[in-house]
Amino acid sequence: MKGKKSNLVVLLDEGTPVLAAEPFTVRGYHAINHWDVLEASAKDEIVASTAILNSAALIAVDLDMKRLVKRFGAPDGNPRFAKLDLIFVCCDPVMTSKRLEHAMSFIENEWSVRCQKAARRMWLNIDNHRLTSYR
Repeated sequence: MKGKKSNLVVLLDEGTPVLAAEPFTVRGYHAINHWDVLEASAKDEIVASTAILNSAALIAVDLDMKRLVKRFGAPDGNPRFAKLDLIFVCCDPVMTSKRLEHAMSFIENEWSVRCQKAARRMWLNIDNHRLTSYR
C-alpha cells in the first residue's frame, strides 16, 4: 500500500445522519449506509468489524463507538480494532453534513497520510470549532 493512493470508503454508523455521506459521494468516494450491510441496533463491535472488513472509515456520532475502539484501538489489551479508521463527528446532527463538507480537504489529507504506511490508521475528531487528527 505504500506510495499507492487508496480510494476512501466510509461506513455510516446507525446514528449518523444520512446526509453525512453527501460530502464524500459528491467527490466520488463510496459511502455505505448502515442498513445496507447491518441489522438495526447491531452491536458496536459488529459495526467496527464490518467497517474493517469493508476497508471503510467509520463515521460515528455515538460516544460509545469512540469509547469502544479507544484512541489506539486496543481496549483491555485487545488489538482487534487497531485497524479501524474512525471519523468521529461531535457536533449538532443538523450541522454534521455541512461540517464534514468544510472538513473534506482535511479528511482527504489525513486519508492520504494514512495510506502511506499499512500500519497507520486515520482517527479524526470533527466538532463545531476544531478538527483533530490523532496520528
